[in-house]
Amino acid sequence: MRVFVTGATGFIGLATTRDLIAAGHEVIGLCRSETKAQALAETGAEVYRGSIDDLDGLKDGLARADGVIHLAFKHDFSNFVANCRDDRRVVTGLGAALKRSDRPLIVTSGTGLASTVPGEAAREDNAIIGSDQHPRAISEEAAADVAATGVNVSVVRLPQVHDPRRQGLISPAIDIYRQQDACAYVGDGATRWPAAHVLDVARLYRLAIEKAEPGAKYHAVAEEGVTLRAIAETIGKRLDLPVKSIAPEEAPAFFGWLAMFATHDVPASSAQTQERLKWTPTGPGLLEDLAQLVVEDA
Repeated sequence: MRVFVTGATGFIGLATTRDLIAAGHEVIGLCRSETKAQALAETGAEVYRGSIDDLDGLKDGLARADGVIHLAFKHDFSNFVANCRDDRRVVTGLGAALKRSDRPLIVTSGTGLASTVPGEAAREDNAIIGSDQHPRAISEEAAADVAATGVNVSVVRLPQVHDPRRQGLISPAIDIYRQQDACAYVGDGATRWPAAHVLDVARLYRLAIEKAEPGAKYHAVAEEGVTLRAIAETIGKRLDLPVKSIAPEEAPAFFGWLAMFATHDVPASSAQTQERLKWTPTGPGLLEDLAQLVVEDA
């Protein structure tokens, strides 16, 4: 299979590209950065120069692909709502390129969008909250619209994806901890975040596009929920910073834009995913990677 991968030079994208190639697939990797093109080429992928901002410029690469994994997203939280709206345009455009074919499109979302009863782990077949509650839901709404036109669309929902260098939303939390000279959690710290190692996530994307099941929803979750207290304590030990509890009303001042995530308990299950894709996570756990955290100079 020849797979077109957006975000191919990103944290998850590069790992997914390597996994696809190791499994015998060909990859056309979207790249707009001259400095990252070499790393992508070294994986054995075809470097396709372009940007998700110019969908017309992607037509040739998309025409030659047997399927698409959409991983690109603008991770600028100061323009988060606008970036989510941009993703609707991209998903719609990718879907239009695949129309009138059975070529699969994998769209990326987040496990926190799957609505659930408080305290229970979100399942893949749960309904998602709407974009009126969380703008990131726009991507899944766009996927549903594209599917309604007959395109083979499935969704991979991500937790905190990690290795010793990157850990999803925990990476900016670490920056905040260093700025605040303390590692904080809210209340009793029982709030939970699901997690998975980046290599396990890469393998899941490959299995998902190989299966190409229309309408499927997958959770790339290895650990259903790691408490923020355990996360803060592990980071505090690694960075030699004090660990403390703060009240909910203190969270905005301490965490800034991250406060909305630090106060939400969002465990998620991957039982259905593991059964449908025969996917068994084997990578290190989140706390294990945080204990080996690679800290860049401030």
